[in-house]
Amino acid sequence: MTPLDYGIVITYLVGVLIIGLWSERRAKQNLDAYFLGNRTLPWWALGASGMASNLDVSGTMINTAFIFALGATGFFIEIRGGVTLIMAFLMIFMGKWNRRAEVMTMAEWMHLRFGDKREGDVARLIAAISSIIMTIAMITYFAVGSGKFIGEFLGIPAWFGLSSEFWAAALMIGLAMIYTVASGLYGVVWTDVFQGILIFGVIAYICYMAVTQFILPDAFSVSLPMRDGSFQAFATTREAWTSVLPPWKLNLPADSLYSIYNLFGIAVLFYLFKVTLEGSGGTGNYMLQRYMAAKNDRDCGLLSLFWTFLLSFRWPFIAAIAIMGVSYGVTHPGISDPERVLPIVISHMVPMGIKGFLVAGLMAAAMSTFDSTVNAGAAYWVKDIYQAYLKPKATARQLVLQSRWASIIIVLIGLFFALFVKHINEIWGWITMSIGAGMLIPMLARWYWWRMNGYGFAWGIVAGMVAAVIQKLFFPEWPEYFSFCFAAGISLAGVILGTYLTKPTEKKYLENFYKKTRPFGFWGPIRTILPAQVLAKVNAENRRDIIATFFAVPWQIVLFLTMMMIVMQRWDNFAWLVVALAGLSVGLYFTWYRHLSTEVKVDEK
Repeated sequence: MTPLDYGIVITYLVGVLIIGLWSERRAKQNLDAYFLGNRTLPWWALGASGMASNLDVSGTMINTAFIFALGATGFFIEIRGGVTLIMAFLMIFMGKWNRRAEVMTMAEWMHLRFGDKREGDVARLIAAISSIIMTIAMITYFAVGSGKFIGEFLGIPAWFGLSSEFWAAALMIGLAMIYTVASGLYGVVWTDVFQGILIFGVIAYICYMAVTQFILPDAFSVSLPMRDGSFQAFATTREAWTSVLPPWKLNLPADSLYSIYNLFGIAVLFYLFKVTLEGSGGTGNYMLQRYMAAKNDRDCGLLSLFWTFLLSFRWPFIAAIAIMGVSYGVTHPGISDPERVLPIVISHMVPMGIKGFLVAGLMAAAMSTFDSTVNAGAAYWVKDIYQAYLKPKATARQLVLQSRWASIIIVLIGLFFALFVKHINEIWGWITMSIGAGMLIPMLARWYWWRMNGYGFAWGIVAGMVAAVIQKLFFPEWPEYFSFCFAAGISLAGVILGTYLTKPTEKKYLENFYKKTRPFGFWGPIRTILPAQVLAKVNAENRRDIIATFFAVPWQIVLFLTMMMIVMQRWDNFAWLVVALAGLSVGLYFTWYRHLSTEVKVDEK
């Protein structure tokens, strides 16, 4: 980069630190202020922050790799996690259910669901520990991707036997740590809003470049990664590369890393099934934190809608970078590693000055994801372990101090594990399809099955995570659906055994939980506590939410594909996608949006 580009990046970093540190005074009041912003943050800021948190560099690089190698078909692979399809479920019902619980973390939620005796304590501790482990895994994933990206531009040398990519990741993470540790969620949200503005400017410019300056040839070659670490050219056409209708089968070389997607139709259906279970079971960490911090049910819906709309701009940006990568290969030696398309395009195809803004924007994306993850992960240590069991009478100052130390230690552990991961897809696939699968069944059953108790949750989580580790150590070459079924199946067995070998949760806890959250599902023995007229309103709300979900899931997929077709200039695909989007939007309005302010009131006495 030129001195001008470096100046832009430095100015951005200074600006982020100033905004983050400016929030420090408000954040140190107490834990609610540090982790939830005292539930006073506006919905649009929470939604914008959530969008910025999902735009990580690692995810952008792997998504760009799939689009570059497979065209629009690559979008459907990332339904497994990169499309963030869980947002559709959070928007319709899961966000407001979590907000109604009035807790700070998913682990604290366990006391509401299973009681505050031994059963609830076991579930809470296991939830906290598993969430911290997942946070560390996510930091490792961010470090691998951001190190690859930032290391391409900053020219940091290798020191002490550690790669330049490691030190690049450490530098960026260290800067983000300063304001994250100092100012908690206040700093995270307002720096994310600032970074989101920068990100959108970058997206607009790159999309404009792709549309006005680059035209895909009728036939061209892309590169596929092979199992032996090499790369192989693969011929395709413009029509096939830009098609939004996913094929039933792919004909990729058997020794390619992407050959696991050859049974493509089955893979996509499997990913949709997985996302449905995951979305219906809710989420944890930084995504859930936005809903815990919302003011009410309505704000949960509005922040989700805004969050999803803003996320839709990520995909034309990814498509634009992939198009520029293909065009670069026409006039230069082709890009061999699809995971390096993003930094190579920026290095060779973006003009001076704009390059600085683009690097700063992508650093913003990386830092906003990182800061949210760390802030949410530290809450599990402070709220659910330290305050709950180690020092219940800790002062607000002691708790905030613990929050800061927890953030630092979690990050250092995540950076350590980053030393052992070479490919972004390696860690991302394990997070989404193995360790995530091991947590999925307990997370799902806790909402919909009254008989499940805290021991069933704990046994299921432990069994699933142990299964994920066994798969990673002994069967690393398994296809993703084998890994998923193995971890999820072991976890399911743990849930059933833990539940039926122990007593049911006390009825008073179940009744209190149901009054507060009012989920649908198998709550027959508990639902009778509500008066008939209130129960009728709850049933009507639940029916609307179920119907609205059938609109929301395809609406999100079609919205993202529609935005991508603009950059790919496939106006035939764009036309019918717009028609589908309009129809789904009408259905979503009548089944969900116009009912946002009609929360059912229940007397909890």
